[in-house]
Amino acid sequence: MTKAGAGEPDGRTATILAFLLALCPAAIAAALYFQISAPIAVLAGLILFGVVFALNSAVHSYLILAYTDHDKVAMNVGIYYMANACGRLAGTILSGWLYQLGLGMGANGGLISCLAASTVFVLLAGGLSFGLPGRKALPTVPK
Repeated sequence: MTKAGAGEPDGRTATILAFLLALCPAAIAAALYFQISAPIAVLAGLILFGVVFALNSAVHSYLILAYTDHDKVAMNVGIYYMANACGRLAGTILSGWLYQLGLGMGANGGLISCLAASTVFVLLAGGLSFGLPGRKALPTVPK
């Protein structure tokens, strides 16, 4: 077992990725608001979102194991995935509702509403991640 090294992610990595991730839906919403070609804005934005989301997901998967006691790995990973699924369900329901509300704001109003809410929630997650431990506070991680 070794201490978390300079190349391993920590709470700061999760925070940075959360704020980078928030830029993606914000940029798509801004592009749509300023009437930049919707197919180009959405496609380019979602490609960038997918890359940052994949990195973010990998960091979260690493950190859930790094922060977990050896005896409670299965329980904590299960809770993490349960919370993830509940968040996705809530996000799906909320985005559908916001889309319907936003339809009265013009052609892309529903999509802009969804993207704005997504940005807010990712920013909230980024704010919460400020409380995650940094490298020095990470427990030993098996290699």
